[in-house]
Amino acid sequence: MDTADLGLPVDVPSTALFTDRYELTMLQAALRAGTADRRSVFEVFTRRLPEGRRYGVVAGTGRVLDAVENFRFEGGVLDFLAQQRIVDEPTLEWLAGFRFRGDIWGYPEGEVYFPGSPIMRVEGSFAEAVLLETVILSILNHDSAVAAAASRMSVAAGGRPLIEMGARRTHELAAVAAARAAYVGGFATTSDLAAGFRYNIPTVGTSAHAFTLLHDSERDAFVAQVDSLGSDTTLLVDTFNVAEAVGTAVEIAGQELGAVRIDSGDLLLLAHRVRQQLDDLGAKGTKIVVTSDLDEYAIASLAAAPVDAYGVGTRLVTGSGHPTCSMVYKLVARAESAGRDAPLVPVAKKSMGAKTSVGGRKWAARRLDAEGVAEAEVVGSGPVPEALAGRELQVELVRGGEIVAREPLDAARDRHAAARAGLPLSATQLSQGDPVLPTEYVRA
Repeated sequence: MDTADLGLPVDVPSTALFTDRYELTMLQAALRAGTADRRSVFEVFTRRLPEGRRYGVVAGTGRVLDAVENFRFEGGVLDFLAQQRIVDEPTLEWLAGFRFRGDIWGYPEGEVYFPGSPIMRVEGSFAEAVLLETVILSILNHDSAVAAAASRMSVAAGGRPLIEMGARRTHELAAVAAARAAYVGGFATTSDLAAGFRYNIPTVGTSAHAFTLLHDSERDAFVAQVDSLGSDTTLLVDTFNVAEAVGTAVEIAGQELGAVRIDSGDLLLLAHRVRQQLDDLGAKGTKIVVTSDLDEYAIASLAAAPVDAYGVGTRLVTGSGHPTCSMVYKLVARAESAGRDAPLVPVAKKSMGAKTSVGGRKWAARRLDAEGVAEAEVVGSGPVPEALAGRELQVELVRGGEIVAREPLDAARDRHAAARAGLPLSATQLSQGDPVLPTEYVRA
């Protein structure tokens, strides 16, 4: 696999070091103790949604599959582990031949989730499954946070297109992942060319204030842009005086001017004034794009404004105040012994406080009401009740180490739109509230 597909620098041969040191020290101790080969089941879930959020969005599944496939310990990586004395020689030998050979099930990308939802299940030996903890959580926590913010912004936009513009507000590799997650959550385009290249997301962009300031006058800048990009380009009109810039823009590009962008000021007031001015000049088809530190609340406040598209950066790539989903990766079952046929026994953390977990390999299904609207997230172990048969949420992702569920990114995007539409109407409220679906546990 080309590591460029993973958003990695070209000199990084694998994802194996996208992990915490204690994953390897646990492996070493388990190998010595003879417990490393015990069949184990790990699950990814979150105990709670970010405060006030009504649903979560699963994103990053496709990137997890890439990371698992590319999780291997090669020469330079093994040399580093040896030089730093992180693990002993027998463990290095074991790692040299490592390939994940287990199974992974999970909610398909784009699906919604709730507290306790078993978003992903990893099964295999303890040794191979424990190694994947950090990289899986890193991807799912980041991408799902961005996708959830994108979904809320998409709801607030009410069908108007959203442009992802956050590349300059985050790490260069995180920017690519964020653009991908935003697309799953409902954004239409991105400004980030790496995201466009790697994931075939439509890209957009024209000019910044620097281009206007480069020229001797705003008119000269507009002429240069229209000569280069055509009259259907988007001209940035708030460098100096918005009204003057709009007049100049239509004079130069004509009534076929594609769009104007407003990046500062009172966006609600300016959008109304600019729309009226464009209409008066005969540029009734010219669109208005607004940017400037938008979030879902600012977008919602512009619902009545004559805005045609929104560009969002900082608040999107930081999860609109919630940059992680607090997902965890917990051992929920393990075999009584190393034998292949040894029965699984449920295990769970029982410490004081909120950090408890529910043991056992679990399924999940969404119960619908008489009108076909979701009314509960049902999680259980053992047989699936007949009433929920066929409504299971988890799908097979990896079988015996082989990826079996690759799909186009548009499939995840479409799935999210459908999943969100199947929730109660209160799911789309931006006001803070409890999860829109309760999580019900069914004991075996």
